[in-house]
Amino acid sequence: MMSVSEYASDINKTVQEILKKCRELGISVNDEGDLLDDEAIIMLDSSFADSTDEEELDDIVEEIIENKQIDVDNTVSKQKLKKKSEIVKNTKKDFAVQKKEMYKNKEKLMSNKNKEDEKIVLYKENMTIGDLAANLGVNGAEIIKKLFNLGVMATVNQSISFENAEILVLEYGKELKREETRDLTNFENYEIIDNEEDLQVRPPVVTIMGHVDHGKTTLLDTIRKTAVAEGEAGGITQAISAYQVKCQDKLITFIDTPGHAAFTEMRARGASITDIIIIIVAADDGVMPQTKEVIDHAKAAGVPILVAINKMDKPGANPDKIMTELTEYGLTPEEWGGDTIYTKMSAKSGDGVEELLENILLVSEMQNYRANPNRYAIGTVIESRLDKHLGPVVTLLIQNGTLRLGDPVVVGTSFGKVRTLKNDKGEDKLEALPSQPVEITGVSEVPVAGDKFMAFESEKEARSIAEERKNQVRKRETASKNAVSLDDLFAKIQEGIKEINVIVKADVNGSSEAVKNTLEKIDVEGVRVNVIRSSVGAITESDIILAKASNAIIIGFNVRPANNIKDYADEQGVEIRLYNIIYKAVEEMEAAMKGMLDPVFEEKILGSAEVRQLFKFSKVGTIAGCYVTDGIIKRESKARLIRDGVVIYDGSIASVQREKDSVKEVKKGLECGITIENYSDIKTGDIIESYDMVEIER
Repeated sequence: MMSVSEYASDINKTVQEILKKCRELGISVNDEGDLLDDEAIIMLDSSFADSTDEEELDDIVEEIIENKQIDVDNTVSKQKLKKKSEIVKNTKKDFAVQKKEMYKNKEKLMSNKNKEDEKIVLYKENMTIGDLAANLGVNGAEIIKKLFNLGVMATVNQSISFENAEILVLEYGKELKREETRDLTNFENYEIIDNEEDLQVRPPVVTIMGHVDHGKTTLLDTIRKTAVAEGEAGGITQAISAYQVKCQDKLITFIDTPGHAAFTEMRARGASITDIIIIIVAADDGVMPQTKEVIDHAKAAGVPILVAINKMDKPGANPDKIMTELTEYGLTPEEWGGDTIYTKMSAKSGDGVEELLENILLVSEMQNYRANPNRYAIGTVIESRLDKHLGPVVTLLIQNGTLRLGDPVVVGTSFGKVRTLKNDKGEDKLEALPSQPVEITGVSEVPVAGDKFMAFESEKEARSIAEERKNQVRKRETASKNAVSLDDLFAKIQEGIKEINVIVKADVNGSSEAVKNTLEKIDVEGVRVNVIRSSVGAITESDIILAKASNAIIIGFNVRPANNIKDYADEQGVEIRLYNIIYKAVEEMEAAMKGMLDPVFEEKILGSAEVRQLFKFSKVGTIAGCYVTDGIIKRESKARLIRDGVVIYDGSIASVQREKDSVKEVKKGLECGITIENYSDIKTGDIIESYDMVEIER
């Protein structure tokens, strides 16, 4: 809550403007000291945002007409432009009216708190026989006697196992539950009990898995009719996304997970939130090592598996060979007397895709996937990123309940209120139902992909739970003392250290999690990697401070530190290692831990330049007008384009110009024109970093 005057100050408006808007929206306040509740604040935020957009649209229309970018006499063009402006205004007004109606007639969703059942006994860690007896309201000697009949000799002060306690509790007509399943703070394990009459059919959540290049991305493209294959680099999809499609008037939710071997853990995470797994296998290739991995993950998830035999249009297609190979892994086709549904198809042409969707609906109907939309939402983070204008932007999958605009939420250890709620098409929505993927803003920090979230009735309760969860994380965090680098890891291991601390920074959450999980699997003679921080964005001073305090190495994946950060790391004796391929990081770490670092090529930074102006020419492409801020910029050297601390492109400098002359290099403090080989999507404010690879002896 905040007062009218505080809100006016916060959004840079006068108190009179706020009071006037409140009267228009039916918000009951009279003077600057009156309090605005959360729903009122959201209504005001939305209304002021809408009116600002309308004013901007009017200004654009008038400016275009005044500057004669369209013919002033061309009344048809003016009318079209004004009509477009009116459509946008009306759409925003409709949404504002819906939003106001939602708050006016808002039905309270069912609380996620379970009503304490008299028939439930809570099992606490190290629970004694005496504690159990007290909970059951019986004498301790009675419990001891029953245990004796089970063949267990014990005294009243001894602890009792969950299994034995469960048997005894059943004898008294009660049910034993672990304490953490009734603790909202630990909502990952919290057990929500829904009444049968509250459950409604929900869309199935599907994950497609398979060996790289077997057609997963093409199939997803065909299903949603949009191109995402261009978003892959080196055959690896770099982010996780989710979307819904409609088949036979029924929705299906798809979770898009990366398909490269290095992302095994991300596939496992995808399986943990999915209802159905589709294993895609190329008909002209066969079962590959990664195919075997995804079968293991799918079986571990305990969910139905469908097989899509892709590339049936290829000359060498042999579906019988695929089915024979997969039968060895327990995936026997229905046509051969098994229980696995196979679909023969071509993701490229689209043949068989409709049949695959129908098979998904068939399995969904058999499994009867249901959820309760009449309670506050719970679910999982699919992806997250930091937007410099919007703050943390989080993609969520609603697994139960309904998420509404303005709901207080706890996501991982972060807290917030849902400020914006968009569906997978980017459309503003007032609520999201079970199995629906949505993008929200309003949380305080960027959560980790795979984090659970829960919505709450009150902001106070959500804030309290988020704080408690943070405290629990702090208690678990540990840090060691002495600084270390990759070059002296072997010596440190010889001295007896058993854990190598690492900080991982990456361009997206999917990558940071994959790097973290892959590094933590390394085990060299009992020495393991401990990732003490894994997050998204540029390497910061905070990372250096943590690395110094905990004797950690910083590993950057597709990110670049600014010059001042590199200097600070050098001052503090903190090593930063930068990679764009995960297995290179793993190879170097393992080699260092074994004391086997060979001579390698080391990157030598030559200099950097800031893009201040852009010049586009049809024959040459984009020339970046730059100011050299450090070192030199050298023609034909390697170069990377950095935007907000994240590497956008890595290639070579094609040309360097001073005025109209082509030159070999330009020094610090001078202006120049730079073109990057095979790349033109440069923006003002980007940093071009020039570097060479130099062979060195370790």
